[in-house]
Amino acid sequence: MIDTLKRLVIASNNQGKLREISALLEPLAIAVVPQSNFDAGEVDEPYGTFVENALTKARHASRYSGLPALADDSGICVSALNGAPGVSSARYAGEPKSDERNNRKLVEALKNQSDRRAYYYCVIVLLRHADDPQPIIVDGSWHGEIVDQPRGEGGFGYDPYFFVPDFGKTAAELTAEQKNHISHRGQALAQLVAILRAGKF
Repeated sequence: MIDTLKRLVIASNNQGKLREISALLEPLAIAVVPQSNFDAGEVDEPYGTFVENALTKARHASRYSGLPALADDSGICVSALNGAPGVSSARYAGEPKSDERNNRKLVEALKNQSDRRAYYYCVIVLLRHADDPQPIIVDGSWHGEIVDQPRGEGGFGYDPYFFVPDFGKTAAELTAEQKNHISHRGQALAQLVAILRAGKF
Protein backbone atom coordinates (compact mmCIF):
# COMPACT_ATOMS: atom_id res chain seq x y z
CA MET A 1 0.00 0.00 0.00
CA ILE A 2 2.92 2.32 -0.52
CA ASP A 3 0.84 4.39 -2.95
CA THR A 4 -1.49 5.37 -0.10
CA LEU A 5 1.35 6.71 2.05
CA LYS A 6 1.92 10.18 0.64
CA ARG A 7 2.58 12.21 3.79
CA LEU A 8 4.28 11.17 6.97
CA VAL A 9 4.90 13.11 10.16
CA ILE A 10 8.31 12.66 11.77
CA ALA A 11 8.17 12.63 15.56
CA SER A 12 11.32 14.68 16.05
CA ASN A 13 12.56 18.26 16.14
CA ASN A 14 16.18 17.15 15.74
CA GLN A 15 17.36 18.67 12.45
CA GLY A 16 20.08 16.04 11.98
CA LYS A 17 17.59 13.20 12.28
CA LEU A 18 15.12 14.95 10.00
CA ARG A 19 17.77 15.34 7.28
CA GLU A 20 18.82 11.68 7.48
CA ILE A 21 15.27 10.31 7.50
CA SER A 22 14.13 12.59 4.66
CA ALA A 23 17.09 11.55 2.49
CA LEU A 24 16.48 7.85 3.04
CA LEU A 25 12.72 8.06 2.35
CA GLU A 26 13.11 10.31 -0.71
CA PRO A 27 13.11 7.43 -3.26
CA LEU A 28 9.61 6.48 -2.11
CA ALA A 29 8.22 9.94 -2.92
CA ILE A 30 6.82 10.30 0.59
CA ALA A 31 6.45 13.87 1.81
CA VAL A 32 8.09 14.08 5.22
CA VAL A 33 6.65 16.68 7.60
CA PRO A 34 8.25 17.52 10.98
CA GLN A 35 5.98 17.42 14.02
CA SER A 36 6.80 21.08 14.69
CA ASN A 37 4.51 21.96 11.76
CA PHE A 38 1.60 20.88 13.96
CA ASP A 39 2.77 22.59 17.17
CA ALA A 40 3.45 19.17 18.64
CA GLY A 41 6.02 19.77 21.31
CA GLU A 42 8.39 17.09 22.52
CA VAL A 43 6.76 14.38 24.60
CA ASP A 44 8.29 12.84 27.71
CA GLU A 45 10.38 9.72 27.15
CA PRO A 46 10.13 8.03 30.55
CA TYR A 47 10.82 4.44 29.55
CA GLY A 48 13.94 2.34 29.94
CA THR A 49 13.79 0.85 26.43
CA PHE A 50 14.20 2.43 23.03
CA VAL A 51 11.09 0.74 21.61
CA GLU A 52 8.72 2.04 24.30
CA ASN A 53 10.01 5.59 23.87
CA ALA A 54 9.72 5.39 20.07
CA LEU A 55 6.12 4.19 20.33
CA THR A 56 5.27 7.02 22.71
CA LYS A 57 6.75 9.63 20.37
CA ALA A 58 5.02 8.20 17.29
CA ARG A 59 1.59 8.11 18.96
CA HIS A 60 2.04 11.70 20.16
CA ALA A 61 2.98 12.99 16.69
CA SER A 62 0.19 11.07 14.95
CA ARG A 63 -2.41 12.29 17.43
CA TYR A 64 -1.43 15.94 16.86
CA SER A 65 -1.10 15.71 13.09
CA GLY A 66 -3.75 13.18 12.09
CA LEU A 67 -1.10 11.59 9.83
CA PRO A 68 0.80 8.31 9.83
CA ALA A 69 3.81 8.85 12.05
CA LEU A 70 7.41 7.71 12.13
CA ALA A 71 9.50 7.94 15.28
CA ASP A 72 12.95 6.78 16.07
CA ASP A 73 14.55 6.37 19.44
CA SER A 74 18.26 5.98 19.33
CA GLY A 75 21.35 6.39 21.39
CA ILE A 76 24.87 5.26 22.04
CA CYS A 77 25.64 2.28 24.28
CA VAL A 78 29.13 1.95 25.74
CA SER A 79 30.40 -1.46 26.87
CA ALA A 80 32.54 -0.20 29.76
CA LEU A 81 29.57 1.80 31.10
CA ASN A 82 27.14 -1.14 31.11
CA GLY A 83 25.32 0.22 28.09
CA ALA A 84 25.09 3.85 29.23
CA PRO A 85 24.21 6.47 28.10
CA GLY A 86 21.62 4.30 26.25
CA VAL A 87 18.11 5.75 26.23
CA SER A 88 19.46 8.78 28.10
CA SER A 89 21.94 9.67 25.33
CA ALA A 90 20.33 12.99 24.38
CA ARG A 91 20.19 14.13 28.01
CA TYR A 92 23.26 12.35 29.36
CA ALA A 93 24.66 15.56 30.87
CA GLY A 94 21.24 16.84 31.96
CA GLU A 95 19.01 19.66 30.76
CA PRO A 96 19.07 21.58 28.57
CA LYS A 97 20.22 19.05 25.99
CA SER A 98 23.76 19.71 24.80
CA ASP A 99 25.89 17.61 22.45
CA GLU A 100 29.01 19.33 23.74
CA ARG A 101 28.31 18.59 27.41
CA ASN A 102 27.18 15.03 26.64
CA ASN A 103 30.40 14.29 24.80
CA ARG A 104 32.52 15.85 27.50
CA LYS A 105 30.81 13.72 30.15
CA LEU A 106 31.26 10.55 28.07
CA VAL A 107 34.97 11.13 27.48
CA GLU A 108 35.44 11.85 31.18
CA ALA A 109 33.58 8.66 32.16
CA LEU A 110 35.95 6.63 29.95
CA LYS A 111 39.12 8.37 31.13
CA ASN A 112 40.59 5.30 32.87
CA GLN A 113 38.95 2.65 30.68
CA SER A 114 40.85 0.58 28.15
CA ASP A 115 37.65 -0.86 26.68
CA ARG A 116 36.37 1.83 24.31
CA ARG A 117 33.82 -0.29 22.43
CA ALA A 118 30.47 1.33 21.75
CA TYR A 119 27.55 1.02 19.39
CA TYR A 120 24.79 3.24 18.20
CA TYR A 121 21.35 1.63 18.38
CA CYS A 122 18.15 2.76 16.70
CA VAL A 123 14.54 1.61 16.83
CA ILE A 124 12.09 3.00 14.28
CA VAL A 125 8.33 2.77 14.70
CA LEU A 126 5.81 3.50 11.94
CA LEU A 127 2.15 3.96 12.88
CA ARG A 128 -0.77 4.11 10.48
CA HIS A 129 -2.67 6.21 13.05
CA ALA A 130 -2.31 7.13 16.71
CA ASP A 131 -4.08 4.00 18.00
CA ASP A 132 -2.52 1.56 15.54
CA PRO A 133 -2.44 -1.83 17.33
CA GLN A 134 0.13 -3.30 14.94
CA PRO A 135 2.96 -0.82 14.41
CA ILE A 136 5.84 -1.60 12.12
CA ILE A 137 9.03 -1.83 14.20
CA VAL A 138 12.57 -2.12 12.81
CA ASP A 139 15.98 -1.62 14.35
CA GLY A 140 19.68 -1.35 13.57
CA SER A 141 23.02 -1.14 15.35
CA TRP A 142 26.38 0.34 14.33
CA HIS A 143 29.55 -0.70 16.12
CA GLY A 144 32.66 1.36 16.75
CA GLU A 145 34.65 2.85 19.62
CA ILE A 146 34.94 6.12 21.51
CA VAL A 147 37.97 8.37 20.97
CA ASP A 148 39.14 11.17 23.28
CA GLN A 149 39.45 13.95 20.70
CA PRO A 150 36.69 15.03 18.31
CA ARG A 151 37.27 14.61 14.59
CA GLY A 152 35.16 15.82 11.68
CA GLU A 153 32.53 18.47 11.07
CA GLY A 154 29.58 16.34 9.92
CA GLY A 155 26.88 14.43 11.72
CA PHE A 156 25.55 15.34 15.15
CA GLY A 157 25.38 14.00 18.68
CA TYR A 158 28.31 11.75 19.52
CA ASP A 159 29.48 11.44 15.89
CA PRO A 160 32.79 13.36 16.30
CA TYR A 161 33.85 10.88 19.01
CA PHE A 162 32.47 7.68 17.42
CA PHE A 163 35.32 6.04 15.53
CA VAL A 164 34.43 3.52 12.80
CA PRO A 165 37.39 1.12 12.35
CA ASP A 166 36.30 -0.13 8.91
CA PHE A 167 36.64 3.43 7.55
CA GLY A 168 39.42 4.68 9.82
CA LYS A 169 37.25 7.73 10.48
CA THR A 170 34.79 9.05 13.00
CA ALA A 171 31.12 9.21 12.03
CA ALA A 172 31.52 12.99 11.74
CA GLU A 173 34.22 12.52 9.06
CA LEU A 174 32.02 10.39 6.83
CA THR A 175 29.96 11.89 4.04
CA ALA A 176 26.20 11.98 4.57
CA GLU A 177 25.83 9.28 1.92
CA GLN A 178 28.37 7.01 3.62
CA LYS A 179 26.76 7.47 7.00
CA ASN A 180 23.23 6.88 5.73
CA HIS A 181 24.38 3.65 4.11
CA ILE A 182 25.97 2.05 7.17
CA SER A 183 24.59 3.77 10.26
CA HIS A 184 22.16 2.33 12.78
CA ARG A 185 19.41 4.61 11.46
CA GLY A 186 20.32 3.83 7.86
CA GLN A 187 20.07 0.09 8.52
CA ALA A 188 16.70 0.43 10.24
CA LEU A 189 15.30 2.68 7.52
CA ALA A 190 16.51 0.28 4.81
CA GLN A 191 14.42 -2.43 6.46
CA LEU A 192 11.45 -0.09 6.65
CA VAL A 193 11.77 0.88 2.98
CA ALA A 194 11.83 -2.82 2.02
CA ILE A 195 8.65 -3.40 4.03
CA LEU A 196 6.92 -0.44 2.37
CA ARG A 197 8.04 -1.52 -1.11
CA ALA A 198 6.56 -4.95 -0.41
CA GLY A 199 3.21 -3.31 0.31
CA LYS A 200 3.04 -4.41 3.94
CA PHE A 201 1.85 -1.09 5.34
